[in-house]
Amino acid sequence: MQVKEILVSAPGKAILHGEHAVVHGKVALAVSLNLRTYLHLKATATDKVCINLPNIDTFLCWERPQLEQFMPYFHGKRKEVKCLDADLVRRLREFVGVVGVNLDTCNMATLAFLYIYLSVFGSGDLPSLTVSVWSELPTGAGLGSSAAFSVCLASALLSASGAIPSPLKDRDHPTGRWCQEDLELINSWAFQGEMIIHGNPSGVDNAVGTWGEAWNNLEYGGMLRFLAGKIIPLSRVPLLRILLTNTKVPRSTKVLVAGVKDKINKFPSIMAPVLDSVDAISCTCEKVLSEMTSEPITGEHYNILEELIDINQHHLNVMGVGHPTLDTLCRVTLAKGLHSKLTGAGGGGCGITLLRPETDSSVVQATVQELKDYGFDCWETSIGGPGVQQHSPLSVKEDILQILNRY
Repeated sequence: MQVKEILVSAPGKAILHGEHAVVHGKVALAVSLNLRTYLHLKATATDKVCINLPNIDTFLCWERPQLEQFMPYFHGKRKEVKCLDADLVRRLREFVGVVGVNLDTCNMATLAFLYIYLSVFGSGDLPSLTVSVWSELPTGAGLGSSAAFSVCLASALLSASGAIPSPLKDRDHPTGRWCQEDLELINSWAFQGEMIIHGNPSGVDNAVGTWGEAWNNLEYGGMLRFLAGKIIPLSRVPLLRILLTNTKVPRSTKVLVAGVKDKINKFPSIMAPVLDSVDAISCTCEKVLSEMTSEPITGEHYNILEELIDINQHHLNVMGVGHPTLDTLCRVTLAKGLHSKLTGAGGGGCGITLLRPETDSSVVQATVQELKDYGFDCWETSIGGPGVQQHSPLSVKEDILQILNRY
């Protein structure tokens, strides 16, 4: 079948409050980041299926007939997502050459691509196409890069197959968002990709990548409330400036989560109030952000947000998921009058710093330089970017478009 050229993007995510406590039934607040992953899909006449991932130096092609061996798995157009096909995943692992627990980024991204491609097109003719991806998000930093990748894959491949229509209506609208029903289908397929990559994901990352801001309005961003496995979009949240810092210290989420659990089991009467306090922080933050969309924003709103950041960071240290590099981040930014906390699993990884609207650019630049002197990577961005969307080429930054058009 012939497919159309498609250009899509999806945002990364950060946990504002509720890390680790969410594992124990408490509220977590996840926000979309205005750092995005971009995917360009184009039809080819080469009889090949190719994927280009320059961020991780991965460039792969398969002869289309090679992939037809997997066709017997499909007996009708799969617009509805079923459970992950473990046998198909096993066969694809053998096909790609993934042995044992060799779960590096390249292998996982390749498996997710092939699985969604075959599942979406598997009931008809497999098309020749090339998919190229470029991301502003660092990989393995807890910022939802794999989910943004999976969301982009799902939206582009579903669009190319005709399972969902293009949301681009005319030249006056250079970007388009899908309807709720189509977004739910995209999210379901993206979750399949996340299951291949992570095994047992919560679903938060792909939900943020899919929905992002709940209102299609530049004044408001998006946040998701996660509690006991249920994801609830919060429709009106103010856009907040943040400084995002990657300490570049590797860590294992699984080990950190297990460590918190051990501490809770060892000191239940001490740790239970800490978890309850983190839950209250998330709920208080949610209330303040809601107020900021319905009444004039004041300095007191930011005072409260900063205090909540400080309290939560201390709680995370009590849980044992801090790190000297994160202490450095907090110390450097506090000396500039700014407030920071870790985001995600901790033990290194990334931190977020709240920037007030009046924070001068010279203060931000000085802070960034000092953090870079410690070997960290920094980005000034905002929370509340839009979820997955389709683009016309004119709506994509020229440098990103040049990268995507190389392949």
